[in-house]
Amino acid sequence: MMFPEEKKVYVFELDDVVFPKKDYLLQVYYLFANFIEFTETVPAQADLVQFMKNHLEHQGENLLFEHAQQTFGFDQKYKENFERLHVNAILPLRLHLFDHIDTLFRQLKAADKHVCILTKGNPLEQLNKVKFVDWGEYGDDIKVYFKDELVFGGIDPLEFLANEFTVDTTAIQFVD
Repeated sequence: MMFPEEKKVYVFELDDVVFPKKDYLLQVYYLFANFIEFTETVPAQADLVQFMKNHLEHQGENLLFEHAQQTFGFDQKYKENFERLHVNAILPLRLHLFDHIDTLFRQLKAADKHVCILTKGNPLEQLNKVKFVDWGEYGDDIKVYFKDELVFGGIDPLEFLANEFTVDTTAIQFVD
């Protein structure tokens, strides 16, 4: 594939662009359900995971904990554990790049283009995801930036990336 000469830096979001966010969430739900079953003995881990998976697929992440808590009757006090797992879970499985992203990264590397991640959301949770992505041969070449941290610091992400890679802002291509 040919890439425009004027584009030097390709910027990707993490969730659902580089890898399926669902792969991360389902592992978090598995770990949480395992914790609940171990702590409370009920519900069965498989039942809670299935409920959470169905909720994610049909209603999204919003109010997932509350609906599970109401359905299965476990204590509200576990919400903190649920939220903490999103930020610092040690996943049992690696997160894999979408096949087309793996191919695109390979092509960009061959074309001598810079690749980076500019991800939004809780920086600690996003960093945890980054740690579990199987970056393969690109691991040493990809820099990760956290949009929320930049914006909170009053820094324009586009200008920041242009300075970081010493290019004009027009040389940056966002991929989503």
